[in-house]
Amino acid sequence: MNTKLGRRDLIRASLAAAGAGAMLTASQQTVMAAESTPSVPENTTILFQGDSITDAGRDRKKQSTNNARGLGNGYPVLIAGELLSAHPESKLTIHNRGISGHKVPDLAARWQKDCLDLKPDVLSILIGVNDIWHKLNGRYDGTVADYETGYEALLQQTQAALPKTRIIICEPFVLRCGAINDKWFPEFDERRAVAKKLADNMKLDFVPFQTMFDEAVDLAPPQYWAADGVHPTLAGHALMAKKWLKVFYQA
Repeated sequence: MNTKLGRRDLIRASLAAAGAGAMLTASQQTVMAAESTPSVPENTTILFQGDSITDAGRDRKKQSTNNARGLGNGYPVLIAGELLSAHPESKLTIHNRGISGHKVPDLAARWQKDCLDLKPDVLSILIGVNDIWHKLNGRYDGTVADYETGYEALLQQTQAALPKTRIIICEPFVLRCGAINDKWFPEFDERRAVAKKLADNMKLDFVPFQTMFDEAVDLAPPQYWAADGVHPTLAGHALMAKKWLKVFYQA
């Protein structure tokens, strides 16, 4: 029997050993990550609500839970993938009901069907950029006060109907590029302050997206994170998912 290995055989053996080692390392990392990640209660239902940033091109014909196409191409699907892979034992149910172009009044008009009827255990809301953008474009005349009263009423309605639901308020954000100019300010900052005020007053969780992006532009220009100043790039959505999960796990 020939006991000598040819060069090709040696390469194959080395690759096989390296592959096995990599698989073992990946498996160990997965186990370690699962052990270090806080648990999520079994059968938790998570709902993402908002405008086009949340919608992210989702297929509205594929609204079955945990469906990648139905969750869109943005931060909700990135979050869902992370949670579903980290907590297979929890049997999570994750929805995305963001709709492009929507403002607070639009959410209110569909809230029963697209929120309350789904009975989420965790409700994440990102809304506000269209409330000023459409105003600047002459398609809406809502004021900052309208934004506050409408948003507060929506939150109160939710708490009354679903008192055990954990609500996460996401800070509206823009980056100074693309569609964003001086006309947006200071009113946009006033609307951001309203979202933070409501979260504080109602003791809700708050995801500081604007602060996050303000820090991110020290690493790359605004266009890298949101080409038009409003809609995040893949990098921007990934940053949002990371920040959202940090808040989610800290509570």
